[in-house]
Amino acid sequence: MSSKAGARYAKSLLDLSKEQNAVEEVKNDMVFFEKIVGDNSELEAILNNPIVPLDKKQGILEGIFGSKVHTISNSFFQLVVKKGRSSILFDTAKQFVQQYNAIKGIVTAEVTSASVLTDANRAEVIALVKKELGASEVVVKEKVNTDLIGGFILKVGDKQFDASIASGLTKLKKEFAH
Repeated sequence: MSSKAGARYAKSLLDLSKEQNAVEEVKNDMVFFEKIVGDNSELEAILNNPIVPLDKKQGILEGIFGSKVHTISNSFFQLVVKKGRSSILFDTAKQFVQQYNAIKGIVTAEVTSASVLTDANRAEVIALVKKELGASEVVVKEKVNTDLIGGFILKVGDKQFDASIASGLTKLKKEFAH
């Protein structure tokens, strides 16, 4: 679930980090923030809870991230909490990374296959996605699903290409059923 507010906040933070020549640092901070909050449901619950006092939220974020992130990121966290919008911080971090990737031409390709990809398979996927989408860089996220029997499913953004044997067998069954 992404919010319009999260996207706007992310764009503002991206613009500010460009002005301050700190885009890479802030991007790394947002990846770090996203990972910490994503791995810690209690922290996410605190940020989303309107009953937890703002100064407590600020103190918690300062304690976890204060010395580990760029001053722009830290100030941003504090400002958003002060405005009572801490519930959109997680989404804003995700949106920031997405916007950064779009600017840099970085595409994430999710590959689900019956077995672990070989280096040659991975290189083939990267070359295909770069060629088809004109991406400058491709990040491959791999999943193994033994139900596929063989082949793979490639998903980039909202586009999906299914070249799995299981999918082919399902189509074949439908054809014979008629």
